[in-house]
This record gives sequence, C-alpha cells and structure tokens, in this order.
Amino acid sequence: GKDTRGIFRVHQFDKVEMFAWTEPDKSDDEHARLLGIEEQLVGDLGIPYRVVNVAAGDLGAAAVKKYDIEGWLPSEQRYRELTSCSNYRDFSARRLDTRVKTDQGSRFVHTLNGTACAIGRTLVFLWEHYQEDGALVVPDVLRPYTGFERVSRP
Repeated sequence: GKDTRGIFRVHQFDKVEMFAWTEPDKSDDEHARLLGIEEQLVGDLGIPYRVVNVAAGDLGAAAVKKYDIEGWLPSEQRYRELTSCSNYRDFSARRLDTRVKTDQGSRFVHTLNGTACAIGRTLVFLWEHYQEDGALVVPDVLRPYTGFERVSRP
C-alpha cells in the first residue's frame, strides 16, 4: 500500500516508553494515568490530537484495552497515530508468574505500557505545525532545553 514507507513505517525507531505493574484493582486507574501523561506531553507541544479507544478486534492478543493518541497532520488532512497506551491485565504476569500480595491473597499483577514519545513521529508533527519560512520554530515548552527559538538552514 501507499503507507508502507517513510518515517511512519520504519522498521527501527527510538521512543520513550512507560511501563507499569500494578495491583489488579488499580490497573484501570493506572491506565488512565498513563494516558493522561501522554495527553499532557502531546498537548504541551501544541499538537492538535484526539484519543481513540481501539476496537477489540484491532487489539493484539495480549491487550485488553488500548488507546491511541492521533495527532493532526495538515499535509495529509487527517489524524495519524502518535502514541498508544495499553492495559494487558494479567496476560504477561501469568507467563512470568509475577504476583503481588494483597488482602485477598497472592494475585497476578497487571501490566501496562504507553509510549511517552515516539521520537521520529513527534518530529514529523513538530515540523508540520511549527514550520515557518523554511525554519522550525521551537515550541515554547522545549526552549528551556534547546536554548534556541528556531532551527534553520545555514
């Protein structure tokens, strides 16, 4: 298909991933917390986005629930996946025999993960939203870390 090349479909990429192991009765709250972190990061960068509750038929074998954050790409006039956040409940813990002691006895932990930042994809969204006269205007939230306001050709 037409969407098999480019920065969105590379075979290797860098990202910052969040992982959580939690007591079973707290996994839904932890899932919401991880999603909230992702939303804050995308929102602070000023990228228009939406949250998609992924349909059960589109989940991998291990995930019980998954959210994708899709950012708006003006050049394509559509939303594209930027991050995802999944709750695997006890799928991995059963295979690893990872348990937690609770008032109800020993129970399998619930495992979750979320993408804090997919570096390449995030750069695409920044280029799309912050390009000005052939230069990239650095978002305000990143300026204390970069020490500059623009990235341009010499």
